[in-house]
Parts: sequence; structure tokens; C-alpha cells
Amino acid sequence: MPLLPPERHGRILSLLAREGSVSVQQLADSLDVTRETVRRDLDQLESAGELRRIHGGAVASGSTSRTESSLQERLSRHSAQKQDIAAAALHHLPPEDGGSLIIDAGTTTEALADRIAAASNPNTTASAQPDAGPLPRTGDLALLTTAVPIAHKLSSTGALDVEILGGTIRGITGAAVGQETVEALSRRRADVVFLGTNGVSSEFGLSTPDTAEAAVKGALIRAARKRVLLADSSKLGETSLVRFGGLEDLDVLITDAAPQPELAEALEAAEVDVVVAGSDQTNTTPGGEAA
Repeated sequence: MPLLPPERHGRILSLLAREGSVSVQQLADSLDVTRETVRRDLDQLESAGELRRIHGGAVASGSTSRTESSLQERLSRHSAQKQDIAAAALHHLPPEDGGSLIIDAGTTTEALADRIAAASNPNTTASAQPDAGPLPRTGDLALLTTAVPIAHKLSSTGALDVEILGGTIRGITGAAVGQETVEALSRRRADVVFLGTNGVSSEFGLSTPDTAEAAVKGALIRAARKRVLLADSSKLGETSLVRFGGLEDLDVLITDAAPQPELAEALEAAEVDVVVAGSDQTNTTPGGEAA
């Protein structure tokens, strides 16, 4: 039996409260209705002040280009998708013989750190974690990070050479920021950096709400030979206040759903390999691969 409008509205708001943002297609699939029905529902909810419409979906009422949720809130959103992305990211670790990597602050990058920590545990095997992806040896890897939570998790394994870059710590993200951090990164050149972002746009590129974090993220891009962006599909097509890089600054994007056509075309033009994690689907860009 089809849901009545009040029932659909309730489900939309519940999902929005849990995820922070929703797409028209996501709601159409979840509610088993047409995209046109979803758009009407979103228009009505926006008129009532319950949410804010954005291109292709909606965000919570009051969300702006500088809106940031706490780290704890973000950890609970899109958790399954972030785990899929983290598993796919393991394929892009540098060589273990003298290899080095940098991990940016963020909840998806933190999911990658969890998997690296599991890989460095001699009691953890691929068979024990069938969905974990490859579990490489990590004892010879040098790892740098700007994130206090990630440094804590990986330094406690004792199997990695971990360096946390200094600076002022932003409480909402647990990230080191400031001139000290940017200067430290200018003296580093790692094999690969795993980046997080708040938005990936065909027009605006990569963006984040905070100027200080944007400066660090720009320095992270310059501090590695290979740049891998980890971004769940809720970030695709979105923009935040401060641009920190362009699509051309990326080598690989790992996400959980195929980008919208406009963004897909821009990524292909920028020669970014797009990996759709947890799926056989992949964007056909040069060097593209399935996770």
C-alpha cells in the first residue's frame, strides 16, 4: 500500500536527521515512489521550514556553506559506505619497502586508519574480516597525519612509523591547522595522500567550510605524489565555503555511488580515476578500476 504524504514526510525527515543530506534518487528508491513525487514532498517540506532544497536533493534546515557537524555526529553517518570506501582505499597504499603515506582528518579517512590498524595486528587475517579488503603488512610504512584521532589509533599499534604534524587542533574535527602545519607539509613529499572533503563539485572543485582547514588540505595535495580522495556520495555535487583544490589535483576518487553525469564528465576531463566501492560499477575514466 503506498505511503500517504505525511508518512513519506516523516520518513524523509528521519533519514535527513540521520544522514545530514538526502538525494532525490535515494528517497525515490527508499520510498518506492517517483522522483517527481519526491520533489513535491521536498518542496512542501521546504515551505514548512523543515529542510533546505539543494541541487539533486535536500539538506537539514539551517545548513549552509559553513555548516559543520561534530566528529561524533559524522562518524554515525553513511558508516557502511565509508567502510566500503576504506576497504577499496587499501588497494592504493604505497609500497611497503620504504613507502610513505599521509592521512587527512575526516571520518572516511578514519575508517581507512581503522583498517590499517587491523592490518598491522598479527592476529587479524583476511578470513577473519571477509569484507575488509586486502590486509597488507604495514610494518615498513611511514605514516603522517594531521588528525589526532588517527594518530592515536595508529601509533598504538606499534607497527607503523607514525608522525603527527603539529599545529592548533580544531576541536570539531580533531585536525591540526595553522601556519606550522602548512610549513611542515611543505617539507614533506609522501608517496600517497588520502584526502577528505566536504564537497566535490564540477564547477567549484574540492571544498570545506573552514579557511584554516582548507589551507592545510591544499598543502596536503602538494605534499604527495599521488592524491586519493575518499568521499561518500553525499559529498558529490556539493560545495562548501572554501575551495582547496580542483578536480585536476586528484589522481583517484573513491566513492560509493557513480557521480552525477555533470560531475562524471568533469572528472573524466580531469583524468581522475573513479572507483565505486562495494560495486562492480565504475566510471569509465582513464585508468578507472572497480573496487
